[in-house]
Amino acid sequence: MSQSIQTQEEDLKSLLTRRERIVPRGVVNNIQTFAKEAKGAIVIDVEGKSYIDFAGAIGTINVGHSHPKVVQAVQQQADQFIHTGFNVMMYESYIELAERLAALAPGSFEKKVLLQNSGAEAVENTVKIARKYTGRQGIVSFSRGFHGRTLMTMTMTSKVKPYKFGFGPFAPEVYKAPYPYEYRRPEGMSEDAYHAYVLQEFIQFMNVEVAPESVAAVVMEPVQGEGGFIVPSKSFVQGVYRYCKEHGILFIADEIQTGFARTGHYFASEHFEIEPDLLTVSKSLGAGVPISGVIGRREVLDEASPGELGGTYSGSPLGCAAALAVLDIIEEEGLNERARKLGQVVMDKMAQLQEQYECIGHIRGLGAMCAMEVVKDRHTKEPDKELTAKIVSEAGNRGLLLLSAGQYGNVLRFLMPIVITDEQLNNGFAILEEALATAIVNR
Repeated sequence: MSQSIQTQEEDLKSLLTRRERIVPRGVVNNIQTFAKEAKGAIVIDVEGKSYIDFAGAIGTINVGHSHPKVVQAVQQQADQFIHTGFNVMMYESYIELAERLAALAPGSFEKKVLLQNSGAEAVENTVKIARKYTGRQGIVSFSRGFHGRTLMTMTMTSKVKPYKFGFGPFAPEVYKAPYPYEYRRPEGMSEDAYHAYVLQEFIQFMNVEVAPESVAAVVMEPVQGEGGFIVPSKSFVQGVYRYCKEHGILFIADEIQTGFARTGHYFASEHFEIEPDLLTVSKSLGAGVPISGVIGRREVLDEASPGELGGTYSGSPLGCAAALAVLDIIEEEGLNERARKLGQVVMDKMAQLQEQYECIGHIRGLGAMCAMEVVKDRHTKEPDKELTAKIVSEAGNRGLLLLSAGQYGNVLRFLMPIVITDEQLNNGFAILEEALATAIVNR
């Protein structure tokens, strides 16, 4: 073993020891190494090992790691000033970003934009705003939904473990409505019949579990992220949307993971031809720099009085600079079109794996937001969480960053940067197949 390699291994062991000593065990790490450098769709660790990134920093790197235009924009902003606090002294980039987001978001109505720090904070603010505007208290989210880890967003999230167990009591007046899961529809029921049935279940839920006139907002991920990349039918989404309109309920689209070219549009709501009253954004908006926002109807966002909205770091200059660069990149590099093409390639590759491996029960996706569900038996559809975890581990050992998801922890989700090259994509799927085959043999 060369001295440099030995030194690198010792450095990694030292870092892992320090991590174990100082970071709470509640913080999980998918892979036991540390990043040193990242460009595009490649991450290099402290030992010099390269990883193809199919995780995209949990969906925050649609334009790729350290895109030169993002780096330049952040550097230029840091040279001018790092922070003033928008409430203390304003800066133009906040206004410019708000204008561009309002222009891009679906809806022919006049809009305003509130900038924040994180996705959870954006969702929290939609709840505040919706309650203020409607004078109602009830908030309805959906089964298998994920909206964050704060008290309110944790309450709105469905998955008990690891997100909620032991952390109660939770916020009041939050209800969970049914959401379609086409792969697990009742045997013998057609897709159309199933989605019509789930919509009727939603309407029945609203009439029985919570009176619609007491509901301020319905909050929906157009494609469920942590829930397993569940893609609903257009008829279901539009049906819920119509119900909200009929009963004076605000429809809030949580586009934190689905936004900014991930599904082949700036926003997944465009696929379903709806115009959300409020829409949350974060993750890939900043390409890794923390920033989030609420985009919505002017009259709804203007209901709050001066001083009731904001925050110390909300819409920070660095975040605004990164976000403006991201919007330029998506347009200049045609990333919406690229995401649609990328998604088709990924679906084709998943279909090939499904033909070869019985454990792949279902493949699905919208644009470049794709996933495959791992099961013990295709007939019973019994989830195989253990095999999924082994696949993720084996992939990491071979140089592929991969994430699991889903209510049962048995979904492999793909959030590779949209700028990934064809060669990197092919190499990543080759590694995935090796990991899959090895995990099956060793289970």
